[in-house]
Amino acid sequence: MGDAQGVDGVAVADGAGGADALLRVRPEGLYCAAGGFFIDPWRPVERALITHAHADHARTGHAHYLAATPGERVLRARLGAIDLQGLDYGRRLRIGDVTVSFHPAGHVLGSAQIRLEHRGEVWVVSGDYKVEHDGVCAGFEPVRCDTFVTESTFGLPVYRWQPQAQVFADVDRWWHDNAAAGRASVLYCYAFGKAQRLLAGVEASIGPIVCHGAVEALNAAHRASGVRLPSTRLVSEVTDRADLRRALVLAPPSAAGTTWLRRFGEYSDAFASGWMALRGARRRRGVDRGFVMSDHADWPGLQQAVRDSGAQRVFVTHGQVAVMVRWLREQGRDAHAFETEFTGEDGAATAPDAPDAPIEPAAPTAPTAQAGSLPPAAPRRSAAD
Repeated sequence: MGDAQGVDGVAVADGAGGADALLRVRPEGLYCAAGGFFIDPWRPVERALITHAHADHARTGHAHYLAATPGERVLRARLGAIDLQGLDYGRRLRIGDVTVSFHPAGHVLGSAQIRLEHRGEVWVVSGDYKVEHDGVCAGFEPVRCDTFVTESTFGLPVYRWQPQAQVFADVDRWWHDNAAAGRASVLYCYAFGKAQRLLAGVEASIGPIVCHGAVEALNAAHRASGVRLPSTRLVSEVTDRADLRRALVLAPPSAAGTTWLRRFGEYSDAFASGWMALRGARRRRGVDRGFVMSDHADWPGLQQAVRDSGAQRVFVTHGQVAVMVRWLREQGRDAHAFETEFTGEDGAATAPDAPDAPIEPAAPTAPTAQAGSLPPAAPRRSAAD
């Protein structure tokens, strides 16, 4: 069975590879028949291996969960009472006929690449990842394999991140200038991962730090996991309104335009996301500033991860699939695309029904596989205005 033609002539996996392929796409998710488990399934299953706790990868309803030990607390904070087993990074576990291990992905706390070994063949499913170490979660570690399944959320040459120290310096200057002018600095960011990365990187001596409740709940899970974060407060815990006029306020994107902001009076706002690299993104968000910061790999980072894996066969999932597949084929790799329900930076906000889901959708993806086996700083406003 051959490949089906996708957008711009990029072929997509249509079930070739035979029933003995190590991984198969089923309606419930990515399935390993030799081990009897799914990886990040999007429908309820008996056994789910989870790469990380973002909502598009970790969902409720599974009977049994297996995840990297550092992510246990955030998974429980987001999914509630689940049957969860933790596995230390690098430790091998036999499940059916497959040897499984988890390796740091550098994306968020507890994120993991999942290595599968079966009959001498090694596959690695990356989940989401970034290659720059952020100081909050374990840094990305390349894992050698025959087949690499990679995301491509920011898989376009335009996406090239600045060193995070430079971004933090920009945030600090914006916050400092606002505090000197007596206005709050409201910074919209995803509640899990991005918020804690910002907390760990900003200069906390500039002023008080206030967090939305959705952010603070995940701060608590990080602190309980041993992550050092500066002191933060809920707005209800601030008794001196003068503190609010000097505060850095971390809030989920859905807080924009809500009555929750009224208590801060005059404020300047900003958004931290990889999408801020796009011309017009800040304008569409309606914010004063845009800080380009993502917990996903940029274009050079994606290329580096593929090279370091040593894989000759690569499957590309959510994101800029068509471009990534074409580039990989130009490099002489056996590259394909397949369909998942992962959403990249769009799905990085929270679990379903939480109060901080992102507003804008992620960039569109190329058409991909059907179910089947895989083939071989100015003052802004008062919220009360």
